[in-house]
Amino acid sequence: MSVSQKHPYHLVDPSPWPLLGSLGALASTIGGVMYMHYFTGGGTLLSLGLGMILYTMFVWWRDVIRESTYEGHHTFVVQLGLRYGMILFIVSEVMFFLAFFWAFFHSSLAPTVEIGAIWPPKGIDVLNPWGIPFLNTLILLSSGAAVTWAHHAILAGFKKQAVYALVATRRPLDYQGNFLITPCNHTIADACNETDATYHLNKLGQ
Repeated sequence: MSVSQKHPYHLVDPSPWPLLGSLGALASTIGGVMYMHYFTGGGTLLSLGLGMILYTMFVWWRDVIRESTYEGHHTFVVQLGLRYGMILFIVSEVMFFLAFFWAFFHSSLAPTVEIGAIWPPKGIDVLNPWGIPFLNTLILLSSGAAVTWAHHAILAGFKKQAVYALVATRRPLDYQGNFLITPCNHTIADACNETDATYHLNKLGQ
């Protein structure tokens, strides 16, 4: 912290990394859409965008580490502000999912006439909650427990336990990806089974 500075706050210097990260996100989004629709150059643009994002993450975190350690800008007040910021972020996530559940219960407990006054609406096939949704819930809870184990292992200095916990955190997510990908070998435009195909063909014929 500068000697002439009379306050404990960190006034950050201008940085090009937010702009570079935004351009990388834009390039990866457009490139991803182009790649999924088989446009020429889509894979190249997607790779360029992801590379820009990874580079932005590296150099931005490098600057933050330098500011907090060598330059000493992360005073107690700044650290307190960072903690408040994380708390507000978690609260925003809670409210985000609360809005989803609110919308679901509002629509299901009092369905409107626009959807036939029934729930689920006619024509929608509901997933069995004890199938893949239940599996995803178990994977989410187990990965959360494993990453908490890794966190406490790191704080206690148990490096081997931390590595085991991080591996245990990652493996359920791999299984989840396999379960979400393997049941259907077609594209989204195709139907995963004959019933869905008949339904979509009937909708197109109307």
